[in-house]
Amino acid sequence: MLKKRELSGHECHALFELMTHPDVFPFVRHKAYSFEEFMFLTKQTIEAEERGELISRTILDEWDNPIGTINLFDIRDNAGFLGTWIGKPYHGKGYNSLAKDAFFQELFFDKEIETVYMRIRQENIRSKKAAEKLPYSTLANESRSAVFQQINQEKIIYDLYEIPRDLYTMHYLRMDSNIQEFQHQLKA
Repeated sequence: MLKKRELSGHECHALFELMTHPDVFPFVRHKAYSFEEFMFLTKQTIEAEERGELISRTILDEWDNPIGTINLFDIRDNAGFLGTWIGKPYHGKGYNSLAKDAFFQELFFDKEIETVYMRIRQENIRSKKAAEKLPYSTLANESRSAVFQQINQEKIIYDLYEIPRDLYTMHYLRMDSNIQEFQHQLKA
């Protein structure tokens, strides 16, 4: 479902084609206007991850085709900002939710991340609805007012959502418990 970013020609070509779709491109944080620029940005992303500045993964479909990326940017004080995009042909098929779940497990259980922030443009209704569906996400405009002010310095453009490690962990344990209970019922 997720893998570390690579400079592979196949992967980069596929991701560049998906990223440039007009329904996707406006919401991509690091925009590339040519394939060469995309390769350069991917190389910079890999190097930034090696320096501990971000965490970036390629999202794969069930046949291991690259379909988007999921990233934790601006890592500071065990917190960072989530950035995700998925190619238009894969919208509405559940990949976003699966990718987030796998990524959050890595961030919270394998890395030292305590908080994931989501900065979502107020007019991006699709992303806001997706964030509000997550049972471990909370609107943090007031509770994290310093961060909210930081992302909206000139005027309010973004809403701020927060995913704390403890809330995600509770969700994960509850889901794991439900799966185990279901498997027990099937055996009975």
